[in-house]
Amino acid sequence: MTVKIEPSWREALRNEFDSPYFAELAQRLHAEKAEGRTIFPPGSQIFRAFDLCPLDAVKVVILGQDPYHGYGQAMGLCFSVPPGVPAPPSLKNIFREIETDLGVRMSGSPDLTPWARQGVLLLNAVLTVRAGEPASHGAYGWQTFTDAVIRTVSDRRDGVVFLLWGNYARSKAPLIDASRHLILQAPHPSPQARGFNGCRHFSRCNEYLAAAGKTPIDWKL
Repeated sequence: MTVKIEPSWREALRNEFDSPYFAELAQRLHAEKAEGRTIFPPGSQIFRAFDLCPLDAVKVVILGQDPYHGYGQAMGLCFSVPPGVPAPPSLKNIFREIETDLGVRMSGSPDLTPWARQGVLLLNAVLTVRAGEPASHGAYGWQTFTDAVIRTVSDRRDGVVFLLWGNYARSKAPLIDASRHLILQAPHPSPQARGFNGCRHFSRCNEYLAAAGKTPIDWKL
């Protein structure tokens, strides 16, 4: 099947797109739309994380679980919402940690597109969700696809920083070659969890990139 996605990712993930599980996944999504169900994010934004961050540009991977299920929130980038939409609680905690860690003042803009354009792959493990029903597409096969994405980055890139927040994201660590990449793990930034604040992942990430001769990420928004 033909998938509209940035060319380097289309080439790297060709076997996934041609596989039976992906065809079944696509059929399920088409069937839901035919039934009149609303799916987030919009179809043109499902692969937005990849379109903004080609494979050879990836320096950092942040892994979320599934898209926001409220109207106007999901935009194809984990933790991010469009301008003008209130920042969700987890994103507010991320911003607090950046301010404390880096000594900067965040504007409060909830759109993380500037990070993606610098080489931060903002990847949800599940790329779609039914409106108002969190984790509703969790059994559709997206995890098989995004596990392949993580392995592809691990195999084809060197010196990438993987930020794994929460138990679900941390469960993906075995997919990553720790001898070639930096894996930073912390509790989820959700207000219901404890331990994210003080992890200093943003400064540690930039220190690692700088030591490898790469341009650090400008986390300030």
